[in-house]
Amino acid sequence: MAGRRAPTPRAPRAPRVAMPTGRGDVVASLVLIFPLYLGYAVGILFAPSVNGVDFLSRHIWALCGRDRGHYLALHAVIAVVFLLWVRRARRDRSLSFDVVGPLLGEAAVYAISMGTVIRLALDHVLDPVLATATPDAHLGATGARVVASLGAGVHEELVFRLGGMAGGAWLLVRVGASLRLAVVAAAIGSALLFAWAHHVGPYGDPWSRDLFAYRALAGVVFGLIFYYRSLAHAVYAHVLYDLWVLVVRPAL
Repeated sequence: MAGRRAPTPRAPRAPRVAMPTGRGDVVASLVLIFPLYLGYAVGILFAPSVNGVDFLSRHIWALCGRDRGHYLALHAVIAVVFLLWVRRARRDRSLSFDVVGPLLGEAAVYAISMGTVIRLALDHVLDPVLATATPDAHLGATGARVVASLGAGVHEELVFRLGGMAGGAWLLVRVGASLRLAVVAAAIGSALLFAWAHHVGPYGDPWSRDLFAYRALAGVVFGLIFYYRSLAHAVYAHVLYDLWVLVVRPAL
């Protein structure tokens, strides 16, 4: 009708967090991290050890009769099935450069800055000895450290963030806790388990209060990235952080 003003367009609101998995698209994240998983799964054939929480590769290795040829053939089949599914489900855009590029850039910022932020936080409560700490220093060649970084990013985030944090929050909500309380409790609990897991097993580091506190805070940071960004952001930030600490910084 003449004389009526057109409605003023409103800026889109930020998505509300209503699930224990946060704002990210979990399926899209799994698509994005699959190449990292595949690189790690093949790389462990030439590395001295597997990630401490990587139960999947151990079972697949046993299923293949501990035969390298069978193991590689099975992963080739897995890769083909993955590509066919991505195409059929129309999830291939998740692997496009306009998605992966910004993801890598943002994850790199998190990876490079989080160490400094955590150390600044710990300086107020612990002795600042973390600058000399070298987690996983027992790893050998550069290639083994790259494989270890891939495994840590993929498997530890799947176990402690997707399983421990999101799964724990879901269980707490089911028993009556509010979503906010459930997420906070699960984030702290999964971060503590994440730190503790680095000190157990044959390849675990000797107990250190400082390393435990550092990793617990790192677990909280990864949890925040997971919840407010996505699982893929947390995985890539974890991988790039480990590459920075284990590969890049020692070479400088």
